[in-house]
Amino acid sequence: MSTALKKAKKYGIYLVLLALCLVFTAASPQFLTSKNLLNVARQASMLGIASVGMIFVMLIGGIDLSIGSQMTFVNIVVAYMIVKSGMNPILAVVIGLLCTTAIGFCNGWIVANLKMPALIVTLATQIIFEGMAYIISSGMPIFGFPKSFAVLGQGYVSFIPIPVLVIIACLAIGSFVLNKTYFGRHFYAVGSNAEGSELSGIRVKNVHYLAYTLCGFFAGLAGIVLLSRTNSGQVTAGKGFEFDVISALVLGGISVSGGSGAISCAVAGILIMQVLNNGFVLCGISTYVQMVIKGVILLVAVGFDCVQKQRQSIVVKKETNAKQVEA
Repeated sequence: MSTALKKAKKYGIYLVLLALCLVFTAASPQFLTSKNLLNVARQASMLGIASVGMIFVMLIGGIDLSIGSQMTFVNIVVAYMIVKSGMNPILAVVIGLLCTTAIGFCNGWIVANLKMPALIVTLATQIIFEGMAYIISSGMPIFGFPKSFAVLGQGYVSFIPIPVLVIIACLAIGSFVLNKTYFGRHFYAVGSNAEGSELSGIRVKNVHYLAYTLCGFFAGLAGIVLLSRTNSGQVTAGKGFEFDVISALVLGGISVSGGSGAISCAVAGILIMQVLNNGFVLCGISTYVQMVIKGVILLVAVGFDCVQKQRQSIVVKKETNAKQVEA
């Protein structure tokens, strides 16, 4: 890949983000207000928290379609324990996080040991836990939380919303694990070549367990922050969330086939999705039109990723053939 193409791939996403901000600023005078920008940051926090876990899964070449249902499930479970059972909010949050972490581990175990496609496994668990959320809540919203519970989703430290601080911490942890730890490189290795990684001594199954477990944990955390922000347990809380997460990460350069991507660029993808959501609402664009636009964006982003992968593969083959000829 030429230097110009590398730079375009690295910085192009930021130019797209800037262009979107300029377009929506021109279209709506409310977009560039401090109140709206803080609102965008707060809303992007839930998307960003869930995305951190998905990054690990996508890096190994997997997918998790159940994160939206996991968010809904933890939303309802924690709400039920606090409101209906009178449980201490902190204990309820811990139990909720343990539940989604366990769900993530189960997803990883099934994918790694039964060799079932991740798409099918997580689609099944998506349906299962969405149904369980309906069973627990009888399809009705759950509200009546203590005022202290709203601090996590609605509170501020100085002028910064607490959810923004949470996502900053999550991104920092994810970046540290991937870039500064020995086993962080295993995610990239498994996504690039699982068989080769196994032969080199990497425990591929354990990497799958960890990736999906982390995905479950961060999905649960996003669901709890969302619950605290809305102060109402809703069976539709995480519906369709997986679509926005996958779109954001693909836009941010996380490859759908695994092995490549960086958290720094993923942040830009997350912000693009949230700016789009916010700008569409401010401009009064129909929900159905939004669906069409988002679908096109995902298709284009995945197509671009596939084209890049194909080009890289062709270059590698040419280099290999050239070396064989020289030998």
